[in-house]
Order: sequence, then C-alpha cells, then structure tokens
Amino acid sequence: MTNRLEATFERLRASRRKALIPYLMAGDPSLQDTETLVLELERAGADIIELGVPFSDPIADGPVIQKAAERALRSGTSLLRILDTVARLRTRTQIPLILMAYYNTIHAMGERAFCSQAVKAGADGLIVPDMPVEEATPLSSAATTVGGPLLIFLLAPTSTSSRRTLVARRSQGFVYYVSLTGITGAKLADLEDVRRNVAKIRRVTDIPIAVGFGIATPQEAAKVAAIADGVIVGSAVVRQIVEYQHDPRMPERMGQFVQSLRTAINSVG
Repeated sequence: MTNRLEATFERLRASRRKALIPYLMAGDPSLQDTETLVLELERAGADIIELGVPFSDPIADGPVIQKAAERALRSGTSLLRILDTVARLRTRTQIPLILMAYYNTIHAMGERAFCSQAVKAGADGLIVPDMPVEEATPLSSAATTVGGPLLIFLLAPTSTSSRRTLVARRSQGFVYYVSLTGITGAKLADLEDVRRNVAKIRRVTDIPIAVGFGIATPQEAAKVAAIADGVIVGSAVVRQIVEYQHDPRMPERMGQFVQSLRTAINSVG
C-alpha cells in the first residue's frame, strides 16, 4: 500500500507542484494547539506537516526550536502523548505527518514498539537527526517489520559523493537536504551551492528532495522551490507561534503565514 507521504509527492509531481512542509514543535504551546494548527496549516496549503518531538538536548536545532522544545516539555508533552495526538488527527485529516525525534527518545521506548505504535497512530515518516544512516539498521529493521514509518535521512553541504549515494539509496519518502552547515534558524545558505548539491543528489536517486534550514520568508521559499521538490520551513513557523501565542486568533494568523508561503511556492513554474 502506498504511504501517504509517497502518494502526496506523486500527486504533486504529476501536477508539477512543489511540497510545502511546515514544522511544528508538538506541544508548543500545548498538544491541543498543535492539533488545531495541523488542521489550520493544511487548510492554508501545507502538503505535509513535520512534528517535532521535544528533547532536552536537541543538538541540530537553534535557539528558536530549542526554546520551543523546553516549552513543550514544561507543558507535559511526551512521545506517547504526541502519538495520541496523531491518532486523534487521523480521525480528521489524512495529511502526511512526519515525526522528527532524537534517537534517545525512540531507544527508551524500543525501536520495534515505537515503530509499531507510530504506524498504528498514523505517522507516515520519521526523521532522526542524530542517527547516522550507518547506525540505522536496528530502527530500519523494526520499521520494515511493522510496515513503517518511512525513514528519511539528511544530507548536508559537506556530504561526500559516497555518502550522498548511500543516504539517497536508504532514504524513503524523500531526501532531506540541509541547506547549510549549522543549526536550524540560521540564515539561508548561498542558493547556487544549494542548486549544485541538489543536482548532485538527483544524479543518484529518483526520490524527491526537500530542502530545509534557513528558509524564513515567502521569497526564500519560492527560490528553494525552483530547485527542490519540497520546501521545509521550521524556525520561521515556530517564531510566529511565539509571537501570537497569546492571541486568540493565533491559528488564523499562522494560517495566513503558511498561505503566503504557499502562494510564493505556487508562483514557481
């Protein structure tokens, strides 16, 4: 059976459109807000949603997402509660949902138990930023045994040719290209460098390539969409949540921001 994530990219590719993938830190400011925001962002034009699992030492994330993780943990967010939220969302939406979790969180539950519960809840993909592809066999085996979630691996500007080939062959759903060497929330890297590296990845895989890190504005989203198959926007979305967290119209304002990203991406032929 085709995974929701794969089906979405197939549909977008057939219509020559690019995927918009906003990131939410699950539980920031609350899991109820996260549930509301997923539905609002889908209405605003998001194709896929990435849900961060809060962790106390998020080494790949900059201060914006680190603080979001701290707020989520203070609000009582846990991996099991996030999976419950995913299950509730599945009664209202079929938008692909990707979990971004650090490995300790998964290891504490057990790889097979985690994969089984994630699939049962309705999660489609998984990104583990601190798990190199070379060390992913236990998790990959567990995911294969229970039928998911799809494992998405990251490539960076510093990745060697052999590593590009390995990651491209092991990634499922899409390859996540990190546009810069650094943490989330940093300034978008030189677009020509992104263009060159995405072209190199395309030579070794036919699966979609999504670019993340450093994309903050509709203009930047459009420029990246002209290069890649998907655009991931994280820290910019989280900043908006912080700005409007006490505004009763926060979901609507978030929807307006995502709609502006969608409009910009759609302008790319």
